[in-house]
Amino acid sequence: MMAVLVIGLLAVAGSLPYWLPRVVVGLRMWIFARINGEEGIPIPGELVPIERFRQVYADPATNGRSRGAALSDLFWYWLSPGAEIHQEHLEPGERYDQVAHATRRFLALPAAEITALAVRCAAQLPNSRLVRLRDLMMPLWAEFFYELVFAERCPPHARDLIVANADDVATALKCCGLRHMNRRHRLTDYLATRLDDVRQPLPPGLTRREQALYLQGTFFNTAVVQQSEASAHILMTLARHPELPAADLGAVIDETFRLYPLFGIAHRITSADITVDEATVLPAGSVLCFNYPAFHRAGFDRPDTFDPGRWESLSVRRANHIPYGIAANRPCPAWRLSPIALRAVIDELTRRFTFHSTAAQTRSLPNRGPCLMLPRGTRPARSALLFLRVRDRWEDVGRGLVQLVLGSYMVWDARRKRLCERHFTGVSTFEPFR
Repeated sequence: MMAVLVIGLLAVAGSLPYWLPRVVVGLRMWIFARINGEEGIPIPGELVPIERFRQVYADPATNGRSRGAALSDLFWYWLSPGAEIHQEHLEPGERYDQVAHATRRFLALPAAEITALAVRCAAQLPNSRLVRLRDLMMPLWAEFFYELVFAERCPPHARDLIVANADDVATALKCCGLRHMNRRHRLTDYLATRLDDVRQPLPPGLTRREQALYLQGTFFNTAVVQQSEASAHILMTLARHPELPAADLGAVIDETFRLYPLFGIAHRITSADITVDEATVLPAGSVLCFNYPAFHRAGFDRPDTFDPGRWESLSVRRANHIPYGIAANRPCPAWRLSPIALRAVIDELTRRFTFHSTAAQTRSLPNRGPCLMLPRGTRPARSALLFLRVRDRWEDVGRGLVQLVLGSYMVWDARRKRLCERHFTGVSTFEPFR
């Protein structure tokens, strides 16, 4: 009897990686909905079908960014300090226009300069073997955007401050760790000492502290995090699909962004009624939740299959594919710079290395992209690939439980702090170090 019990317990324990993570994800979503409420109209959904996605997204009334949405408290919490002047979360108006103009000036480098800077940063990566791709990419993009802002090489202490900030934001967003505001404030304090050294004029009308927070949020938070995630995903798809014939890198990038868009849900608040069709009107003040992954899978054959070859007969502009948003509604300001820099980095790295992985790849990439990075011409050992797969499956069990606990706490803490709501009602949102 005891032997049967032991065998049963061992069987249950051995099966944990195959079922527990899915259960935990479902439980997380249930808890998040209970804490954060069921706010928002999902798009696509019952009111707005997939064929009306672009129409509603591009409507001039889909222009509210933060004010009036409880969801904003959560995003401000994860992006603080400085969410109140973050370009993505600023309401339309003079301040947004000034910030957006300043950002465009920083990003308006000639393509040849973007490529040269990206290649130089990528060429500095040391030879490695077993890596986490997101961790590998963050110092690279920290150096890239530092030089973009200050027109000088990034010193090691500045790179370390930027990486610590970006890693903390990304880790908290994925609910794999709590925020460490002291790491973020150290970068703010450093940037405040460098405001007179920037390559382009900073947005007028901002205080010195707000200008430091503008640099931090735009370039050393969002830009570093998103470019690190993007390049990690591209390399991860190449690593997981070595059987695919050599494909155009542009098609690989397009297909990676289709399967793993950098944005999950983007919420907007309507400033006026929006007529969807003869039977449906979205009233002013509605919180619209645009689901990028759902949109990117609609209208494609075998939507869950990674297939760069599909873009040989498809037009990126006509397909359900908006990795940088929609031009009519404040697209990502790096829509031009980002693909040029990404392609240059991936070209440089794949010229020197091959990448191999059997770990899981999901849109949020909470495992940070475990991968073998080998000198070109070197074949990976089967034992190493097996180790990657087994380790990742078991890490997913512990990681899922951590995300459940810490994610639930942060959603509750964000609702308690109400950073966005308190900002718009004039209540101080100062947060002490933690």
